[in-house]
Amino acid sequence: MKSKIITTFSLLVLFTAMMQADDFVSNVSKRGTTAAPFLSIGQGARALSMGGAFVAVADDPSAMYWNPAGIADLSGNRVVFDHTQWIADISYNFFGATINLGSIGTLGLNFTSSSIPEMNVTTIDNPGGTGETFGVTDGVFGVSYAMKLTDKFSIGFNPKFVYQRIAKYSASAIALDMGVKYQTPFKGITLGMSITNFGTKMQLGGASTPVLYDPDPLTSGNNGRIPADIRTDQWTLPLNFKVGIAYDVFSVNGNRLLLAIDASHPSDNYESINVGGEYVINDFVFLRGGYKSLFLADSQERYTLGFGIKQALIGNVQFTVDYAYQDMQLLKNAQKFTVGVIF
Repeated sequence: MKSKIITTFSLLVLFTAMMQADDFVSNVSKRGTTAAPFLSIGQGARALSMGGAFVAVADDPSAMYWNPAGIADLSGNRVVFDHTQWIADISYNFFGATINLGSIGTLGLNFTSSSIPEMNVTTIDNPGGTGETFGVTDGVFGVSYAMKLTDKFSIGFNPKFVYQRIAKYSASAIALDMGVKYQTPFKGITLGMSITNFGTKMQLGGASTPVLYDPDPLTSGNNGRIPADIRTDQWTLPLNFKVGIAYDVFSVNGNRLLLAIDASHPSDNYESINVGGEYVINDFVFLRGGYKSLFLADSQERYTLGFGIKQALIGNVQFTVDYAYQDMQLLKNAQKFTVGVIF
């Protein structure tokens, strides 16, 4: 009975999210029309090197980003730290930790923050800079929970707090990620589905937004101190609905071949397909490759490559290192490094 209630509630939340996204289906891409675009930057070198086709795989702590239902399958406790060297000298850091609570489920914590160099303040009168600088900060903190409703079906949630700041202005939002993962009766085939960034809108504002405005500074005698507010409009978060399938081609004596494909339906772009694969050698070396944004016109994202190593340490403690490279064409490339501990 409890499982049925949770399943029904989850499907209602998912349906509500799809219905309230009134601009979710459109023949216009709507690129650049959402707030907090950094939420669309994938986390985890393993996932990225597989072309972002990870919704149905979702079997490490980065699942909290891709499909929170995946952490229900994680045994023991795990910690990962991920560093992304993004375009334009921008970098992002992701921290994730999961704790297996046995029959109760799995609890996770995740935090993402940006590292963006200070920029010069420029004006029309001083295009070369005023001598001042300003900073930009992106951040999101989430608490994940997932549980297995049956031995084949799991569900997960990741409520989170999103924050952005630029110069003296800031904005925040509350959002929810949720997903399901199902091991089908067909040998080696797993299905996954997730919806991410369903939440409130963001609006940049702050103590500096109230100003005194002169509508006609060239005319004398008019009121040049009209109260005004220069806060921005409200913008939605980049809502994204994904479905995926993963297929374990074979797994013998520590050697394994895994293939995956995801279909992505974002609110701020056209639909696209991600594909990827992973080959495991002796449960020690991991070779990966993929392709992002298939069928998406004018996309700068293309093929991805990567590798990983897993080494047993003392007792049941294992140490993992993963690297990913993503070709971004005109934008050069993006690289990602992830280290993790399983205990």
